[in-house]
Amino acid sequence: MIWTILSIIILLVVVYFVFVNFYPTFGGDVNEDRQRLYQSSSNYSDHKFRNIDASVPPDLGLSKTLGIAYKFLTTKVPNGSPSHDLQVQKVNKKILKEQDSTQLIWFGHSAFYLKMNDKSILIDPMFGKVAAPHPWLGANRFNSELPIEIEDLPSIDAVIISHDHYDHLDYDSIIALKDKVSHYYVPLGVGVHLEAWGIESSAITELDWWQEVTLGDIQLACTPAQHFSGRKIGAEQSTLWSSWVIQNETEKLFFSGDSGYSDHFKAIGNQYGPFDLALMECGQYNELWSDIHMMPEETAQAGKDLNARAIMPIHWAGFKLALHDWRDPVNRVTTAGELLNLPVITPQIGDVIHLDDTASAYGQWWK
Repeated sequence: MIWTILSIIILLVVVYFVFVNFYPTFGGDVNEDRQRLYQSSSNYSDHKFRNIDASVPPDLGLSKTLGIAYKFLTTKVPNGSPSHDLQVQKVNKKILKEQDSTQLIWFGHSAFYLKMNDKSILIDPMFGKVAAPHPWLGANRFNSELPIEIEDLPSIDAVIISHDHYDHLDYDSIIALKDKVSHYYVPLGVGVHLEAWGIESSAITELDWWQEVTLGDIQLACTPAQHFSGRKIGAEQSTLWSSWVIQNETEKLFFSGDSGYSDHFKAIGNQYGPFDLALMECGQYNELWSDIHMMPEETAQAGKDLNARAIMPIHWAGFKLALHDWRDPVNRVTTAGELLNLPVITPQIGDVIHLDDTASAYGQWWK
């Protein structure tokens, strides 16, 4: 019996390492040359990137990690996913070319198309069905259709990535977009995945927290988040995670990426605020991992810390990655926003969002 169990364990280990080394979705590895380069970052120590609070995320150990995984896989969540496929507002590709003001289109979860100063930008363009390295390892996204298919998108001036988790950086989406995209802006280390997938290093700009770069008349700033990274065992925290500030001469947009609540929101607000709109993570939370994903009430407070004129909850209505009712994030953050006198906009997937008109009312389509 012991030999049988050992044989099974050995077989599983072998299968895993073969899978990781030959299946492209896992991306690349940060080599020693890049590690030496990242030593100059104040966020990098002992071959890993760190949060401002270095105790986050805590080292749970194997037993606690397996316990959380077991709870996630075995807990039945009432209304954890929609009872039917989410309908989206379809977008005509001509509209994307005719936009003359700053506009956004939400693809669900954390993916956006942004048109600003005649530049077409994609933010965390995860358009795939499953937020996992293989379709067998995750549930399908809530919307089977996209507002517009990838082949109908115009040429993309820039792709902005917040971190390397599967629900934000998707292999199939990057491959499908490759011939359309001029440049990629990513936190330190994330470029290794893009290079592994055939993107030229000259088309990738890696940034540390608080570093800035210009895209025509647009300024991009890579700003802090409280999260973590890694696409496979042994690569934890090998790449950096971030939020982003996107601004032109008159408008400011904030994208939170994934983050727990901490003082970095006030620091970003002091440095770059006020914001016309903040796209704020609100979903896939649990008290067990609240240090790396905000609870909805914290999302609203973070919007106040940023000095945002309005916030939009994101990181929900896409995938079931936590143990809450799929509608819980938007209901709770809307209530919290009212208590804080902070406008919360809730467009449907595919709605065109005008940055100069965030006071527009959106229906409670999720109900």
